[in-house]
Amino acid sequence: MLLNERVLPTHIEESIRSIAELHEKQTAEATRFQRSIARITESLGRPRFFLVISLGVVAWVAANFLFEKGGLKAFDPPPFSYLQVVVSLAALFITMLILSTQQRDDVIAGHRERLTLELAILNEQKSAKIIQLLENLRRDSPAIPDRVDHEAAAMSTPADTHAVLEAIKESTTGTPDVTPTQSLLL
Repeated sequence: MLLNERVLPTHIEESIRSIAELHEKQTAEATRFQRSIARITESLGRPRFFLVISLGVVAWVAANFLFEKGGLKAFDPPPFSYLQVVVSLAALFITMLILSTQQRDDVIAGHRERLTLELAILNEQKSAKIIQLLENLRRDSPAIPDRVDHEAAAMSTPADTHAVLEAIKESTTGTPDVTPTQSLLL
């Protein structure tokens, strides 16, 4: 076996495969325009883009000074008003690209959050059922002394998600600096 090869349990491999399929599906559902914007935004976030912009601004300013030194009329003399317009327009377009990409990412994140919440609720219900079954087994087994376990009895009842949500809301009332996402983490 190679050093980099890892043997993972089947259920973990299936989970990894499911997540990869989810990402592939989300990418496939994106329009060609959305994928193009995502690629452009990704390239804008690289250090190379910062270098290109910096070199472009330096070249613009240097060209104007060299034209003046050479006795030619500068195409954009200081305070470089054309450069300011170009930079402002570029900033506007970059902002629009980032907002567009962020909007799609927010939709995808919302789907993931909902999936995570649904799986957490399902797992909580499964855990409660397992505790119920274990408690029944304990009570029915003649080899185990029968005793009352209030904590196990409470844990064997699935949580009322609406009641939990209301309790979270009540616990965060009066704290205006807490966002809904932050309140779930409290």
